[in-house]
Amino acid sequence: MTSPAEALVQQLDGDDDASYAARVQLVDIGRDATLTIASGLPTLGSFGPLTAIEVFEEVADPRCGPALIALLDSDDPTVRQWAAIALASLEIDGAVQPLRRAYRACLERATPPNWSEPDGIRWALSELGARTPVVPPLTARLRATAADDAPGWPSAHFTEIIDDLADHAQVILCSQFWRVDAGRRYDVSGTALDWELDWTAPWEHLVEKSRTWSLLEASEAPVGDNIFVAPTWIDRTDLYPEG
Repeated sequence: MTSPAEALVQQLDGDDDASYAARVQLVDIGRDATLTIASGLPTLGSFGPLTAIEVFEEVADPRCGPALIALLDSDDPTVRQWAAIALASLEIDGAVQPLRRAYRACLERATPPNWSEPDGIRWALSELGARTPVVPPLTARLRATAADDAPGWPSAHFTEIIDDLADHAQVILCSQFWRVDAGRRYDVSGTALDWELDWTAPWEHLVEKSRTWSLLEASEAPVGDNIFVAPTWIDRTDLYPEG
């Protein structure tokens, strides 16, 4: 006989309303539903696991760790990305090596480093202390001039940050702009530039190409005392992991 929790797990694959309703009820059940959700994951399609990951994060039962690690091998890149982020958010023991393997798999699939999945895995590894982003001294100092809760660097320093990162052999992938008013942050549209790097090119070429495109973006970017920029960048070791 199917238990109520098992029935709810199957509903995770339903339409938006059904999936959301099942999610709410599973969160209410709490930790008693963790292992039931984990055992039911292989029977779900591509949508159900995403909702299941949200339940795992809300319930925060570390027993979901093996299920999240297994989802790193999903055929769906979004499921793999969400699983990686959840592993770090929940500080799951033993997640580092599976995350490293998942990142190597991204590189083997030639997934561009600026896509969501590798970005999410890098974030997870950083949060778990297994990856240390390179932050040059000037970039670190300019960040320190902003308020502690500011979402990035003052936009007026964007050009300096670009050159500092490139001078330290970092490749800028993209930049997000934010406006802060009355303690709240709002997304700000950046430029209309749409650029992509040739990831088969030598690293030094990638550094200079990203510098060129980013400086062009900076010339058209919004600037103001309450505008902040949050660039995303990677080191050579992110494209060519050691060991």
